[in-house]
Amino acid sequence: MKRRVVVTGLGAVTPLGVGAAPLHERWAEGKSGIADRAGACRDFDPGEFLSVKEVRRLDRFAQFALVAAGEAIAQAGWGEGPPYDSMRIGCVIATGIGGQATVEAQLDVLRERGPRMVSPLGIPQYMPNAAAAAVSMKYHLQGQTFGVVSACSGGAHALGCALRMIQYGDADAAVVGGSEATLTPFAFACFDRMEALSPTGISRPFDLRRDGFVMGEGSGVLVLEEASAAQARGATILGELAGYGSTADAYHLTAPAPDGRPAARAIELALNDAGLTPEGVDYVNAHGTSTQLNDAAETRALKVALGEERARRIPVSSTKSAIGHLLGAAGAVEAVATIETLRTRVIPPTLGYEVPDPELDLDYVPGEARPLLPSNGGPPAAISNSFAFGGHNVTLVIKGPPV
Repeated sequence: MKRRVVVTGLGAVTPLGVGAAPLHERWAEGKSGIADRAGACRDFDPGEFLSVKEVRRLDRFAQFALVAAGEAIAQAGWGEGPPYDSMRIGCVIATGIGGQATVEAQLDVLRERGPRMVSPLGIPQYMPNAAAAAVSMKYHLQGQTFGVVSACSGGAHALGCALRMIQYGDADAAVVGGSEATLTPFAFACFDRMEALSPTGISRPFDLRRDGFVMGEGSGVLVLEEASAAQARGATILGELAGYGSTADAYHLTAPAPDGRPAARAIELALNDAGLTPEGVDYVNAHGTSTQLNDAAETRALKVALGEERARRIPVSSTKSAIGHLLGAAGAVEAVATIETLRTRVIPPTLGYEVPDPELDLDYVPGEARPLLPSNGGPPAAISNSFAFGGHNVTLVIKGPPV
């Protein structure tokens, strides 16, 4: 029998500020963290949160993860140390690319000053598992620890991995999330050459004028615990990670399957895993990248999975409209935002959505935030989608805290 898994801690570093609460509050207020064609974490100074040694030895993506993890662990009440056997606590931190800034900087050193001047920390800073390793070492988490790399669905895949780890008894708790810091010349040039980035620098998912995504950076980290153990120690339950579904398009390296059916299947699998029907879904946190193909395919996927009539009645909004696309961190950051939406019962809007696309006809929450109205007497429930380059599809089902 699968064990229930609850969320007891949230942490985030995003273009809207440092902290999980500012992510949701400022987005709900209609504020955007996007400026100069990017969602940069301008308020983040690693020296305010990390030691000199940590700043020197960690790439920016791992710094983000360490700070977000610290916030989540503190909120979970682990300040005096983890409440479980350290061998029973997992740590999974996803990324899409890893320490890209380190690679670019050290290649410049190699070319300009020669191989003997390259930093011995180059590989440890760059490697995609560096964030998971840093969090594990700082907080003495000795269970299954690894990174997940699946492009823009990585953060959601990490949560799915940790969910299964706890459900099936391989761990009692996990610190899990995603982190990314790729606002670098090489990354911008590559995405520009792909014509994936918005030339206007505006993220407006599902809008008729959408013209590409805006790249962002940051991290989201959650503390997951087996439900009965969390309740026994008196933890505050912020929500429940109730379902996980994953599929592949097997269609194209960058374009989604146009009919949305593999993505729809991920949604169906997650709902089945959570024991929910479409009637039990109160909100959708969309992948919503602001690209022509993705937003159209996701709309089709929601109609297929939920049924057209039900899909049109469920509010759908995109966190990327406020912070841009955080690549491998997106799924985790959006899970944090979704839990805050369910906790506060305030649905933030899809910023920039002003001109409807006749082909996309769901309720994309235009204009301003609105109340979340649960469909039954229990905790509200949401799905959070992550659909990535390479055709990786992930859906999470998240429930709000106990009523």
